[in-house]
Amino acid sequence: MAKNTSSSEGRIEDAARAGWLYYVAQNTQDEIAKKMGVSRQSAQRLVSLAMTEGLVKIRLDHPVARCMDLARAMKKKYGLETCEVTLTDPTSDDPALGVAQVAAAEMERVLIRKEPVIMALGTGREIRAAVDDIPNMHCPQHRIVSLVGSLAPDGSANDNDPLNKIGDVIHAPRHPLSVPVIASTTEERRVIGSQKPIRRNFELAQKADVAFVGIGELNDSPPLLTDGFINWEELKELQALGAVGEIVGWSFDAQGKLVDCRINDRVSSVELTTLSSVPAIGVAKGANKLVAIKAALAGKWLSGLITDEATAEMLLR
Repeated sequence: MAKNTSSSEGRIEDAARAGWLYYVAQNTQDEIAKKMGVSRQSAQRLVSLAMTEGLVKIRLDHPVARCMDLARAMKKKYGLETCEVTLTDPTSDDPALGVAQVAAAEMERVLIRKEPVIMALGTGREIRAAVDDIPNMHCPQHRIVSLVGSLAPDGSANDNDPLNKIGDVIHAPRHPLSVPVIASTTEERRVIGSQKPIRRNFELAQKADVAFVGIGELNDSPPLLTDGFINWEELKELQALGAVGEIVGWSFDAQGKLVDCRINDRVSSVELTTLSSVPAIGVAKGANKLVAIKAALAGKWLSGLITDEATAEMLLR
């Protein structure tokens, strides 16, 4: 009797989903059974099948067909060069789960190249989590440059700056921007930008072969506020002017246009208009970031996106 190919492929996809939930999202087999609507014994068999079929190594290698379809649709709708869509764990509130692992794999693919590469990094929890997932490598031929300042207004370090961590992991030269994310005044920003080491790192970032950036939302508790880079009054000013999202500190409206405001006039990061000439991959997911992601895509600030299936589905509606 001929094998039911469609049924076989469906079971492999179920095994891939179960494997992701178990090895990446770290669900128990009871939790997997509940989420997939199967018995615990079936969940156990699916996890086992994911291993025996070679779908699971350090990361899940099998791309679930639904995620691939969503990625293709995203590329077509938004004119993206690249798009990766990972699975969604509906019970997790971790903003980096899944997308960080995919971003780490993409970074690793860049870093294994023999020829010298300049990699630029934004900031944020997703980018930091991705860097945390990169294995130890020896890449002295590459250079890593920051796109965003590493200091808060009080001079303290930005905990989500991934530059120091990645330099220790891959043993490559690092080029930080040791400046405030947002300067106190426009004059301070001008003086900062005129410093030779800072100017050189700005120029290096413009030559990057690839950039990985987070996408920040501008709701009532955005990272710019909770991390201390802007205050409540400045947030309300941005919102009143129609700002819905930000990349490396630069705020934009729902059409993706940079907001004309005093906060943007003080941003010390690499200019977003300059970054548009670099292949920039956004890493973000979640309903709270939906408007910001859509605006970033509308503004053509990204050439690629790494997100999850739930977010991709909302973006495609």
